[in-house]
Amino acid sequence: MNAFAVSSAGIPDFLLYLVGALVFAAVFALIYIQITPHREIGLIRDGNRAAAISFGGALVGFALPLAKSIEQSRSLADMLIWSALALVVQLLAFFLAALIAPGLARRISTGDEAAAIIAAAVAIGIGLLNAACMTW
Repeated sequence: MNAFAVSSAGIPDFLLYLVGALVFAAVFALIYIQITPHREIGLIRDGNRAAAISFGGALVGFALPLAKSIEQSRSLADMLIWSALALVVQLLAFFLAALIAPGLARRISTGDEAAAIIAAAVAIGIGLLNAACMTW
């Protein structure tokens, strides 16, 4: 078997996992923007940096365990199960951040970057822990 054939043998799996990850990321983003009281996309389009910081942190926070689920999965089904669990945990991170910073959604809507930074930090921190706990 030539070097190209050996190197390219994993491309179908790569594409399958990539599409799966992108779908999960899109589903996470859609659910996230529905469960948060503020409208991130509209706020971001209007130049609200706090909304961008918070939403960006949520996306990175979810990408961490999503990447871990891909890295250690034994099959696509395995990856989908762990990614679904990660999605639920990361959605709960917003509610944890709201407990830490009362009025979080209102504060983000008004451009309070301190509130957005704590929301992003909680999301990324939970994402790191979420990913680290994915072990067997």
